[in-house]
Amino acid sequence: MYDYIKGTVTRIKANGIILENNGIGYFIHTPNPYAFEEEKEYQVFLYQQIKEDEHLLFGFKKEEEKDLFLQLIAVKGLGPKMALPILATGSIKGIADAIERENILYLKKFPKIGEKLAKQMILDLKGKLKVDGEFSDADLQEDDLKEALIGLGYKEKEIRAVLPKIDTSLSLEEQIKQALKLFLK
Repeated sequence: MYDYIKGTVTRIKANGIILENNGIGYFIHTPNPYAFEEEKEYQVFLYQQIKEDEHLLFGFKKEEEKDLFLQLIAVKGLGPKMALPILATGSIKGIADAIERENILYLKKFPKIGEKLAKQMILDLKGKLKVDGEFSDADLQEDDLKEALIGLGYKEKEIRAVLPKIDTSLSLEEQIKQALKLFLK
């Protein structure tokens, strides 16, 4: 089992990145490929899924993301391809808070997550999630920014593409203005 790989991102695709290491390009599924930049070196934390007909790599910029991913795929009925969009559209702290508070509506906003699976996530993960406090303010502010941009009519895909480029030290209002300028480019 791989833990991480260091390499240079050579291509960004809609559902992942190509990371080159020692002349080999690895396709790695990631929650938000647009958080990476081409021709830049990264340490990507990996999860390898081996099936009879395919071998897949799932990668994360932070070890905490990988840990949450592993906890999510342990939920009955929730596989890696369903867990990735959860990490892409939700913050680590927001997901953990929703599970701890049994917020089924928050969990149902993720693709392919219905009421039954949301309840199963709560049943399997409540009280078990470990989340560092370092995410709280930044992630909650990112959630507010996403909600504001969705309210303005932008799609999740467009928002995910500009989020990494936004200065998080600015106020929410200034972050929204910066995002709007990026959408116009």
